[in-house]
Amino acid sequence: MRRSGIQIVLFAGVLLSAASAGADRLLVPMDLQQRNHLKAYGLAFWILERDIDVDWLLNYRGGSFAVQAHDLIAQEARIRGVSFEIVSEPDIARIWAQIDAANMDVVRLEKAPKIAVYTPPNAQPWDDAVTMALEYAGIDYEKLWDEDVLDGRLDDYDWLHLHHEDFTGQYGKFYSSFRNEMWYREQQRLYEAQAKRLGFSKVADQKKAVARVIYEYVASGGFLFAMCSATDTFDIALAAGGVDITPAVFDGDPIDSGAQSRLDFSRTLAFENFTIETNPLVYEHSDIDTTPKDQRLIRSAEAEYFTLFEFSARHDPVPTMLTQCHTSVVNGFLGQTTGFHRSLIKDHIVVLAEVEGTDQVKYIHGQVGMGTVTFYGGHDPEDHKHHVGDPPTQLDLHRSSPGYRLILNNVLFPAAKKQERKT
Repeated sequence: MRRSGIQIVLFAGVLLSAASAGADRLLVPMDLQQRNHLKAYGLAFWILERDIDVDWLLNYRGGSFAVQAHDLIAQEARIRGVSFEIVSEPDIARIWAQIDAANMDVVRLEKAPKIAVYTPPNAQPWDDAVTMALEYAGIDYEKLWDEDVLDGRLDDYDWLHLHHEDFTGQYGKFYSSFRNEMWYREQQRLYEAQAKRLGFSKVADQKKAVARVIYEYVASGGFLFAMCSATDTFDIALAAGGVDITPAVFDGDPIDSGAQSRLDFSRTLAFENFTIETNPLVYEHSDIDTTPKDQRLIRSAEAEYFTLFEFSARHDPVPTMLTQCHTSVVNGFLGQTTGFHRSLIKDHIVVLAEVEGTDQVKYIHGQVGMGTVTFYGGHDPEDHKHHVGDPPTQLDLHRSSPGYRLILNNVLFPAAKKQERKT
């Protein structure tokens, strides 16, 4: 439960008083000594919500956190099951010296970002890995949908996650396998009714309008994070603009003649020169995705691992924050969009993780205007294949999941910079 503003102020006052009495630090290790990595992010967020700064020790023991020691913080850590150490002033000085001498750095986290998740009203709680991560870590967020975006509500938030949405208006391209299922028909009915209510003749037109608003949100300083099909379909929608790329089975009329040649890649965030998939029976949106077409080529999560790049903590602090982990090797996981072909990624985009020996890129980041975008391939880091109707992932069984840590790195890194409220 969120504390009142008065309680938070009192908490901060008590902590500041304690700070003058001693210089001990509470260190939250993020290496293998941490028994619950995911909830450690929630603890850091909880401290920031109380207007207390947190130091993020980049590349030190897996990206550890440090804060002025206080009994109330230690108590909260114990409640959450988060490992911590009390470090004396001489010892913290030695840690700082070690950081200065190596590829490490200290980033001061100053403000808890306001979090929004773009998700449909009929989504199940376990449909989206980011939602599950936020819930498990204990990080507050709010839900938005198309009408909220078009009404300008994005201006109230610092960070936005895109649910595994299909921004092309093709309902996830589940037509071939699930068009007769009740959930598919209900989704189509819901989407079409909303489009009509909002004044759009087609769902695809509504989704393109939403994508354009989100693009402007990013360009004006917002932080955008997307996974799975929201990554490539978002850029496809932006590139399509006023071009109809939606087959008749979805919107009642054919694709525009020469649709592929009319795509405008200057409008996209991360991808260019891709070819869209116009066959409604093919479970794919474009050639951006690296999911194996031949199911026989799919191996195990351990065999399909990807590797995180190591960055200079001082010169590239943002990529460094986004790749903080207790291991550089992460088990692979599939999605409708599993990964991205390197040749289709724009030059200004930074590659954060790749599948070694292939052209598959798993994790990317870039600057767009005054904001940033991060795309992460795959659906659920702890559900390798993930089929429709699979039971929810129990994150308490994956407390140290490297794949989920990458998600929570993204949630936390906007705190490193004070953001003025956008108007």
